Amino acid sequence: MIRRRVTILGATGSVGRSTLDLMDQAAQAGSGAFEIEALTGAGNIALLAEQARRWRPRLVVTAEAERLDELKSAVAGLDVAVAAGPEAVVEAATRPADWVMAAIVGAAGLRSAWAAAGTGATLALANKESLVSCGPALMARVRQAGGRLIPVDSEHSAIFQVFPADAPERVARVVLTASGGPFRAFSRAQMARVTPEQAVAHPNWSMGAKISVDSATMANKGLEMIEAAYLFGLEAGRIDVVVHPESIIHSLVEMIDGSTLAQMGPPDMKTPIACALAWPDRIAWPAPRLDLAALGALTFEAPDETRFPALALARQALEAGGAAPAVFNAANEVGARAFLDRKLGFLNIAAVVAETMERLARADEAADAPDACDAALRIDALARRTARGIVADHAQAA
Repeated sequence: MIRRRVTILGATGSVGRSTLDLMDQAAQAGSGAFEIEALTGAGNIALLAEQARRWRPRLVVTAEAERLDELKSAVAGLDVAVAAGPEAVVEAATRPADWVMAAIVGAAGLRSAWAAAGTGATLALANKESLVSCGPALMARVRQAGGRLIPVDSEHSAIFQVFPADAPERVARVVLTASGGPFRAFSRAQMARVTPEQAVAHPNWSMGAKISVDSATMANKGLEMIEAAYLFGLEAGRIDVVVHPESIIHSLVEMIDGSTLAQMGPPDMKTPIACALAWPDRIAWPAPRLDLAALGALTFEAPDETRFPALALARQALEAGGAAPAVFNAANEVGARAFLDRKLGFLNIAAVVAETMERLARADEAADAPDACDAALRIDALARRTARGIVADHAQAA
């Protein structure tokens, strides 16, 4: 029986909902018992209130300060504290918990993940931006607090499960697998005409809109390369990507003796969440099972960095180090949002990222801040302003 006192940052998002569903299934299976310290969400007040009624957290928070009264009304009659605003989300992250899921998408999740990292709790990290923007400092903060960081991305969870953390010198390289997204076989001419509706229709995974766009551009795999470097202490030359459309092998670790270890399973986000929730144990839930005979074959191909230039840009950012990964991330987020808002063509997302990185090649000089989190947020803000200006230039030229 796994017992956890849990906080979920981003409870109403895709990963947050999957986490609560998994906990419910594990509880029904008799393999887990959970109490909720805090739940946070953003604009979906109705769902946040529904989650509060089911789980009875000690604290429920909306990140939107102006919606405090609406949330209070929605949870009226429950014995639960209510708060609103970004600072309340950060406060929720510091509440006493054994296990914190950091699942707020984008740079908005950075400060709360940083706060949770200092508590000594196990930090289940689904927020890519925290690692990309200030990964070494975040990892050090977790260690200093006596906690543990467990990645929730399926790719990093796969590596985490087989990586010899006590002997990293045994590893020759890691290989991240990529589905290739919905446009894997598209020409650049076809990609120039794709719509937001096409981009969010991922062939294998059910994800939020922004993450789906990142999969379609393969920027997500670029972000994951940077994350892998920080999570496992690897330089860029020891991290590769292979396109694997079936999404059954989630990543591989190649040892110096030629052995390659892979973690496999049907594409379901609850599986890496379950790993993080129970680690170092395992938790039983009605997980989908892998039927290799039914699959018949697994296929692989090299990524095409001409059609998907975000991969090369991410590797460039990783090799440059310093502020470059944070700039890459912020510019990509602005570009993806502009595409979803129909202000930017699909192929121009990477163009915005490239130009932002070029303009801010010395962005470290803007990072004068009292801690790594504040420095990352300052760089993030600078990169966003720059990227928005570039998006506006593209709109005027169209």
